[in-house]
Amino acid sequence: MLTIALSKGYLLDTALKLFKKIGLHFPAADISRKLEFMDSTGEYRFLIVRPVDVPVYVEYGTADLGIAGKDILLEGRHKVTELLDLKFGFCRLVLAARRGAYRQDTLPTGLRVATKFSNSAAAYFQKLDLDVELIKLYGSVELAPVDGLSDVIIDLVATGRTLKENGLEVLDEIYQSTARLIANRVKAKSRYREIMALAKKIKRVA
Repeated sequence: MLTIALSKGYLLDTALKLFKKIGLHFPAADISRKLEFMDSTGEYRFLIVRPVDVPVYVEYGTADLGIAGKDILLEGRHKVTELLDLKFGFCRLVLAARRGAYRQDTLPTGLRVATKFSNSAAAYFQKLDLDVELIKLYGSVELAPVDGLSDVIIDLVATGRTLKENGLEVLDEIYQSTARLIANRVKAKSRYREIMALAKKIKRVA
């Protein structure tokens, strides 16, 4: 039996559809309310956890496999094996500010930067050789420059609509993110045949 960690939220429905495409069947009950469940054959056990926890479950071997956004993997720097780009859950990590306030090529030093992605933000500004003050937030990052908490933000966007609604504009794209199939590094070797057989099935339909 393989244990697979899935993200709660917007990645879950598409991930489940992916597994259904390769022939797995699940309980008729509302899966999104469950913490764990198995497919009808009993070959696969699924855990539903917070997105940031998926690579943690995989890294420590509680789950053999997982589906997590590339943004989560880059930010957390977890020791896992990335098997496939699943091509869904597209979003971008961007630098944004109040419309007309700054230009990316003339950013001043000492900026206050609000973000959930402090590791990615630190790496970005290090490349620019800019000293900034990072402010860690866990929600409503778009409000920070509007209310004067920060000068700029670094955040994930899909359509950019929320930025526009709050009078913000994108100054730079830091990276793009999609969902990835990941594996525990030890299990990827000790259970290589099982894991790669499943990965090949998924690759054909992803």
